[in-house]
Amino acid sequence: MTGNAENSHENQQGPKHKRDLTRRKVVVAGAGAVAAVGVGGTVAAGAFAGETKGKGATASASATASELCYKLTSETTEGPYYIDADKIRQDITEDEEGIPLTLRFKVIDADTCKPVKNAAVDIWHCTALGIYSGYEAMGSGGGGGGGGGGGTPPSGSPSDAPSDAPSGTPTGEPPSGAPSGGTGGGHSEPTDDERYLRGTWKTDKHGYVTFKTVFPGWYQGRAVHIHTKVHVDGTWTDAGYEGGHTCHTGQFFFDEKSVLASAEVSPYSTNTATRTTLTEDTIYPQNGHEGGLLYLKYDKKNIAKGVHADLTMGVAPDETHDSTDTQPSASASAS
Repeated sequence: MTGNAENSHENQQGPKHKRDLTRRKVVVAGAGAVAAVGVGGTVAAGAFAGETKGKGATASASATASELCYKLTSETTEGPYYIDADKIRQDITEDEEGIPLTLRFKVIDADTCKPVKNAAVDIWHCTALGIYSGYEAMGSGGGGGGGGGGGTPPSGSPSDAPSDAPSGTPTGEPPSGAPSGGTGGGHSEPTDDERYLRGTWKTDKHGYVTFKTVFPGWYQGRAVHIHTKVHVDGTWTDAGYEGGHTCHTGQFFFDEKSVLASAEVSPYSTNTATRTTLTEDTIYPQNGHEGGLLYLKYDKKNIAKGVHADLTMGVAPDETHDSTDTQPSASASAS
């Protein structure tokens, strides 16, 4: 499968999020929904409801191939803990504890706004205590196995400003042994056979894919996030997904209110790793939903009941993005 992981270190390279939009522009048709004009003026459904932002061009039957319907989702670094897909499944939870999280994505061609069907979408993320499966020996927030490292957990009500923000300007350099670092850059080889909170599934004919997991936790040096890759032009077989190339490598992010709310719930409340806020994160492009910020729905009085997250990803299926635009993967061949 496409996407060998010899990529730059997650905190050594920030994302190149200022994309070339000379061929891409948003076409908005009405509040609460996005419609798009593709080649020949065909109108296609775009984003989830609520994703319309700002003013766009007016839909027109005279639209040409040079007029694009949706902004590309920002490319970000793969990070050191990607494992090529070997778990073809929608429920990636296994026995991990945490707030139930349902992720529903729509993958569209940013040029035409047509759904990208039969694509392979990977997601992977850490546990409530900041541990990545396959890399348990790396520990969390300074090493040491199962628990969080030093520091204090978030405090205050979900509506309060975080009181545990790291002091000083974030440098992006993680502490030795943290999941986001300590490897000297590039891909880290797995230390164990665990594969919880990882999985791959295919988009349907409308470009949708759904996963079930748990709300991620945090570790020192990074805001709460989920990694993703989108692979296209491959073949689905009994063994999984083979060939093709990676057209998108990115990360999904959570707003501060949701993270603070999760911190009141066990086992997140036992995570003592110093938390990096969204505005301090050196990987998040600071550009809202285009940069991977999820739309979240949950009971504000009881987030423990579960969270639903939606996002539309605008990708360029004919391009290859294995890790970051600033430092491509050392290998883009299929495996």
